[in-house]
Formats: sequence, structure tokens, C-alpha cells
Amino acid sequence: MLEGKAIIVETDMLQTMQQDALVLASKALDVFDVTEATEIGRFIKKEFDKTYGPGWQCIVGTDFGSFVTHCHGCFIYFCLGNLAILLFRGAVGPEAEAKQPCAALEAVKA
Repeated sequence: MLEGKAIIVETDMLQTMQQDALVLASKALDVFDVTEATEIGRFIKKEFDKTYGPGWQCIVGTDFGSFVTHCHGCFIYFCLGNLAILLFRGAVGPEAEAKQPCAALEAVKA
């Protein structure tokens, strides 16, 4: 639907993971109406859980704030039209983040 119109605002993901996020968001918008933010988020989260392991969180909407702790290499915030999407893999705290790389990164490197 809005393919090619994604604007990445902030990310620390590898390029391949970023591309997966954008492709999944586009697929979600082909399946769900833009007003079905919860369903879009559920779709993206479940697909990332399958591909990169559990623990992913996805927030979708047009107006929200956030402050999250995430695994290093597992964060992307981007916009498709007026829809903002925040996708990240949660971490216990800053100490855990520094000591444990995101398991998704290990899977991609393998």
C-alpha cells in the first residue's frame, strides 16, 4: 500500500532486520485497514517473534510517546504515511543490554 514511502526516524538494527520490519509493515497494511493499529502491531510482532525469537514489542499509532529499554541492535522507529511504528525487543535494564547482545543479532550472524 505505502511501499517505498517509509521514513526511518531512529534505528540501531542491521539493514536486513530494518528491511524485514518495513516489508512486514507494508504487508500488514495490505491486510488491515490503517485504523486497525492493534492488529497491525500484532501482525508485525508475531512475525518478528517467529523470525528472531520471542520478546518483541510493537507499538503502532498516529500519536504516542514512549520511553523503552531495548536490546542493542533490536530497535526501529519508522513512519508509513501518518502511521508511526515502534518495534523493539525488550531488555531487563541498561546493565543487561550492555552484557547481552540481542539474540536476534546472533541469529542473523549465524
